[in-house]
Amino acid sequence: MDHAVISPSAADRWIHCPGSVALTKDLEDKGSTYAAEGTLAHSICELKLRKYFGIAKTGEKKPMGPKKYKSELDKLKADPLYQSEMDGYTDVYVDHIKDQSNSFSSAPAVFVEQRVDLSEYIPSGFGSSDCILIHGSDLYVYDFKYGKGVRVEAEDNPQMRLYALGAYLMYREFWKIEQVHMTIVQPRLQNICQSVLPVSQLLEWAEKEVKPAAKKAADGVQEYACGDWCRFCKVKATCRTHADTVVDGVSDFDLMQPPLLSLTELGLLLTKCQPLLDYAKAAEEYALSQALSGEKIEGWKLVEGRSRRVWDDQEKAFADLKTAGLPEEMLWHREPYTLAQIEKQMGKKDFEEAVGNHVIRQQGKPALVSENDSRPEYVVKNAEEDFKEIE
Repeated sequence: MDHAVISPSAADRWIHCPGSVALTKDLEDKGSTYAAEGTLAHSICELKLRKYFGIAKTGEKKPMGPKKYKSELDKLKADPLYQSEMDGYTDVYVDHIKDQSNSFSSAPAVFVEQRVDLSEYIPSGFGSSDCILIHGSDLYVYDFKYGKGVRVEAEDNPQMRLYALGAYLMYREFWKIEQVHMTIVQPRLQNICQSVLPVSQLLEWAEKEVKPAAKKAADGVQEYACGDWCRFCKVKATCRTHADTVVDGVSDFDLMQPPLLSLTELGLLLTKCQPLLDYAKAAEEYALSQALSGEKIEGWKLVEGRSRRVWDDQEKAFADLKTAGLPEEMLWHREPYTLAQIEKQMGKKDFEEAVGNHVIRQQGKPALVSENDSRPEYVVKNAEEDFKEIE
């Protein structure tokens, strides 16, 4: 699958930091196992939607028989990265779209893995929308997220807005679209969220924010800015603006009197320190990769990490231990698989049907995070409040 240089998936970055496009466009995309898993899960979603709605890859209506569907699904399941839990998680996404479609008074227009053209606002810009429904004057755009490392919100999400913009531009001659519904389905985090926007507001955003930033990015304007969008940037470890911003954020912190920090000051310092900690980790990983490729990092050197002892041949070693008089029960121990491991082997749906009634969700350990985190705030109860509840 080809990718646009100024892509919707990186929109949050290049809208805020247009210079990053020139810095990263020629760098190799090394990918990851997580990305490959996501691609596989997307392919399963696409197959299931095409089967349900009877849509061929060419876009024409063409029902898929059970034999063809099983054959295609088996090919995807043969991928080494396939896990049975993918079936359940992709079903969550597909079922959500099916429920939405069935709620309409008439059948909607359906488009699966639809490439959309954004060149009207982004030079050579395009993207691929996971699923699009059109009913009446409403446009529905869906994005499936298989990852569970970062919760993704639909509200003010530039990637989702660009998919909606591309879909609107593509179908505006055939439907009078007045409102767009943008939905993110992230089943591994139980996250299904939606943002609704009038088309007029979407077009205003595209004209005032997208078009100017995209032009700067295409022209190679050296305009940089540091923020949350640096998280997935390929040059975050060596970007001078990023480094200067996170270091200056801590160095300019004024330790005021009295000598002990107040909680207000502590909160401010933690906020300033977090980007520096994130940067330090990225810089260390990058420096290690360079050193391993033979580059010299001034003031640093490669050393061998802590070694560990292993058997050269476990079977022969155990045989010698038994000969030495060690009972076999001293060589092995039995442990149950964890709940998550069993669910992964069975698949989410089968697991839920079999033992869902035995699963309880224990309260998570409190953690201190930025107030911008989307999770609800943890309420700390004191002893007096606990006694009131008992009374």
